[in-house]
Amino acid sequence: MQLVYTLLLFVITFAGGSIPLWVKGLDDKRMNYLLAFSGSFLLGITFLHLLPEAFSNIGARAGFYLLIGFFIQLLIQRITHGIEHGHAHIHPHEHHIPLLSILLGISIHAFMEGLPLGFNYSMKATQPSLYLAVAAHKLPEAMLVTSLVISTKGKQSAIWILLLFSCITPVAGILANTLGNSYPGMASASAILVPIVAGAFIHIATTIFYESGTKQHTLSTQKILAILIGVSLAFITLIFE
Repeated sequence: MQLVYTLLLFVITFAGGSIPLWVKGLDDKRMNYLLAFSGSFLLGITFLHLLPEAFSNIGARAGFYLLIGFFIQLLIQRITHGIEHGHAHIHPHEHHIPLLSILLGISIHAFMEGLPLGFNYSMKATQPSLYLAVAAHKLPEAMLVTSLVISTKGKQSAIWILLLFSCITPVAGILANTLGNSYPGMASASAILVPIVAGAFIHIATTIFYESGTKQHTLSTQKILAILIGVSLAFITLIFE
């Protein structure tokens, strides 16, 4: 089943990222609702699946690695300019967009979030739920990556970069799974990486809540609904335990 999940993740990322190739002027409000949904779903899966797995495996030490993951993502954000949150923190008057730096940072982020996809978990619903959460997060992320490349390098370059970007997270999951099955010592490494990635996810999700909306950071009825749908879907995944 993991191969099926991996292929679906690639298809969803590539399909979502290709939307800016044929749709001009994406609606900011709809994008904010998508961000609110994906952020709440990712946060829900993190709290309901990843954190229980982390604390069950390594106990109280998981809190230490959780904090490390949170601040690692804070550092990555300095390179990506916040593109993984669905917003590029680049001022309109800037003539030079640090595209190479942004792509490097977002690639590190994509590889990092793909690693826990290849791990073995005690709760059977954790892995498929995690794939769903990452896929939901990749949609707005890939769309913004493509839009940024189109504005600087054109559509032809955007297609190739999107293709490569869509491969990073699935490849990281496959690599983690292969190494985990080949080297028994990888089990201890995965136990540490899970809370680190969970900390990064918490940073991403909470930043999305803060940034996706009005300049006053108010919660509209539509945004609250999008958040409730995301959290509700995360709770539904517990049924499959």
